[in-house]
Amino acid sequence: MRFTKISMTDAIIAGAGAAGLMAAITAARRGLSVTVLEPNGKTGKKLRITGKGRCNVTNDSEPQEFLRKVCTNARFLKSSLYAFPPEAVKSFFEEAGVPLKTERGERVFPQSDNANDIADTLERMAKGAGVRFVRERLVDVRTADGRVCAAVTNRGEYPCRAVILCTGGLSYPATGSTGDGYRIAARLGHTIVPTRASLVPLEAEKDCARMQGLSLRNVGLTLFCADKVLYREQGELLFTHFGVSGPLVLSASAHLPENVSSCRLELDLKPGLTPEKLDERLLRDFSENINRDFSNALDALLPQKLIPVVIDRSGIPARLKVNSIRREQRLALRDTIKHFTVRLTARRPVEEAVVTAGGVDVREINPRTMESGIIPGLYFAGEILDLDACTGGYNLQIAWSTGYAAGRAIPEKEITE
Repeated sequence: MRFTKISMTDAIIAGAGAAGLMAAITAARRGLSVTVLEPNGKTGKKLRITGKGRCNVTNDSEPQEFLRKVCTNARFLKSSLYAFPPEAVKSFFEEAGVPLKTERGERVFPQSDNANDIADTLERMAKGAGVRFVRERLVDVRTADGRVCAAVTNRGEYPCRAVILCTGGLSYPATGSTGDGYRIAARLGHTIVPTRASLVPLEAEKDCARMQGLSLRNVGLTLFCADKVLYREQGELLFTHFGVSGPLVLSASAHLPENVSSCRLELDLKPGLTPEKLDERLLRDFSENINRDFSNALDALLPQKLIPVVIDRSGIPARLKVNSIRREQRLALRDTIKHFTVRLTARRPVEEAVVTAGGVDVREINPRTMESGIIPGLYFAGEILDLDACTGGYNLQIAWSTGYAAGRAIPEKEITE
């Protein structure tokens, strides 16, 4: 292939996603010359579909609380998060003309509920700061005397003082996340922690398919693996043809071990009622349906799609008259509702995950600057790093914080020996 020689650039950024755009804006505002390589041609392609197209920009929590929601390498993230926390991200967008709102769970969205407003604003800010966008794919990083000297693309070679890899993970490959960054980092000597799906729907036993399409807005969930509690939260859940999904399940998936066969979800279908109060509710409902079949006595308590499964699991015959139900049967029903078990069989493929867990080993990265400890002038930001968190705006905040850290860390003048 014949390469085109191009004049020296301060920073080459691979990837025009959340982390890449933040790094580009931050570096360019410092007076550095910045070129962003984005083979898609469209900036923020994954950003534009996050939050079901609404874009959960960040989570409006203090850094110490935020870090509790980071599932992997929270300690590494601490420096960059404190340097550019959620409050700073909110100010960044609002000062750029994007009004925000905070919803349940401290989730922050644009008031327009349109993710394009976030992506378009970032692109406009980058171009306004002098960032150049090139529709090319990074294929390698060239070094000389042990440090970065050029970015090699599918069409040319860009001499530069720094390269920031913001190429994402493996989730949503249609948006351009192909794993190229992992391969480049590995060739340069970095360790890649094995990747896996995180924030991903889960496959489960066949009972879930019977309830396909049923959404529960307020359910308690406890994740057990070999009888050890790994996660507990309350929120929204969706039954699907393959198992379970929804915000609650996605967050739980981030805490799963590699092998999920020993894991189960235990759902509290009535988290607002204590076992005693639920029993009182059952007694009241039964008294109002005393001459009806058991299968027709739960309409006021449970969604229709859930009733047949709960009946089967309770062990009470569906056609048994309510006035014949014994106390121990009623208590078994109560326990079924408070401890509804979903046995997991697998994660869905990484292509369906919100984020990719694993990636470039952060032990080889400076947590304050995001610079490689192996190759000076090489930086990383965003999902390519072995960092992941729960749902709720946490992962985008990781992208903003690490992108900001990398963008402000590149020296203003070339280092000479």
